[in-house]
Amino acid sequence: MRTFLAGILIVALLLALPAAAENKLPTSFLQEVLIKNALLSLNDANITGNYAVLHAKLAKPFRDKYSPDQLKQSFKHFADQKIDWGLIAAKPPVAKEALIDKRGALVLRGYFDTTPSRLNYDLEFVPSEGEWKPVLLHVTIKPASEG
Repeated sequence: MRTFLAGILIVALLLALPAAAENKLPTSFLQEVLIKNALLSLNDANITGNYAVLHAKLAKPFRDKYSPDQLKQSFKHFADQKIDWGLIAAKPPVAKEALIDKRGALVLRGYFDTTPSRLNYDLEFVPSEGEWKPVLLHVTIKPASEG
């Protein structure tokens, strides 16, 4: 139990790294944490219809621009189809791109190798309130054969 709690504490500390690290690419472990946290929060919002928690996890500039209701409309397609991608919690992401762009945003692109469909992601994070927080959540689900 102590090991588990220590692991949670380490992840929490890593997520709370100061924005001073914004020009440094996070480790692959931290990238996976960011990817899964963003995508599973979006998944939960789509399943429950409650986008308030997802909204609270977004970067402040994004929260200021978009309300939870606007997020709900943006992801209506997934909610209407009752798509649940919770199984990604047990899978590693397959990274296609990880970089810090000219704006200082952390760009993470890749997919989860799931069948029969593949979840592709294009995510961007910016330093906000002392940690990396999402400003772009783009998800597509295609047959695994289409990549």
